[in-house]
Amino acid sequence: MIEREWQRPVAAPVAALAAGLAARAGSATAGVLFYGSALRDAELDGVLDFYVLVDRAADWPGSRAAALANRVLPPRVGYVEHAIGGRTLRAKYAVMTLDQFAHAMSPARIDTTLWARFSQPCACVLARSPVEREQMRHAVAGAVVTAAHWAAVLGPREGEPLAYWRALFARTYATELRVERTSRGVDLVASDAARYAELLPAAWQAAGIAFDVAAAGALAPRLGDAERRAAERRWQRRQRLGRPLNLLRLLKAATTFDNAIDYVAWKVERHSGYRIEPSAFQRRHPLLAAPLLYARLRRRGVLR
Repeated sequence: MIEREWQRPVAAPVAALAAGLAARAGSATAGVLFYGSALRDAELDGVLDFYVLVDRAADWPGSRAAALANRVLPPRVGYVEHAIGGRTLRAKYAVMTLDQFAHAMSPARIDTTLWARFSQPCACVLARSPVEREQMRHAVAGAVVTAAHWAAVLGPREGEPLAYWRALFARTYATELRVERTSRGVDLVASDAARYAELLPAAWQAAGIAFDVAAAGALAPRLGDAERRAAERRWQRRQRLGRPLNLLRLLKAATTFDNAIDYVAWKVERHSGYRIEPSAFQRRHPLLAAPLLYARLRRRGVLR
């Protein structure tokens, strides 16, 4: 099913921008994945989202300190603008190793960010060889299976397939620092309802989760109360640690992310309507400015 999604072509400017990103690490680039709202909506006017997967953290251009930080707390992020085909494209990219990417898809991981993101549609724009393409596809399939596992143990006892995805995304969004409105997860599911409905039973089968199917199409995973309570305790740990982990990533990004404050300002305004006018100090010292900016956004209810 993932392969079927990957067979869909991407726009030529997207492929050109991905190739430009891949060239930064040369032959050490294992592949480039394209995801996010620009993929879902087939629009190029916003910021395009890419993951660049490399062999080693040090393969991406930059300082040794940045490479070390990426080994400890991936990914490394950046923002670029390129003129392609007579138009300016903006892109946010994240860089990590292919091994880090694959390991992040496990349901045992405390961080929920990556598998939740790649249980949503993505496209493989570039792969170094069929071997790396298969590794990336296997990892993305793992993200869907992990998401389906948590949807089963955290979702309703019985319901339509989309109800499980809505419940899951509500919980994953609550573990992160988000500026999107609380209905964002509902919108994601509604935008591709047939996909999510088809994926859930297939992913449960892959995860070894037995379930019953009602005549009306409702699904009911065969899970006991003790199993659900244990899963809830495991999830609460992820929720307690999720926001501090995201804040650490934001602080790390402030030291390595070109035009970080401008990107944050664009992101906040796009998803909440609240406009930030970065000061000269914030642009020069994004790390020092981050705590005050965070407090300001929380005070105004932009971050929940």
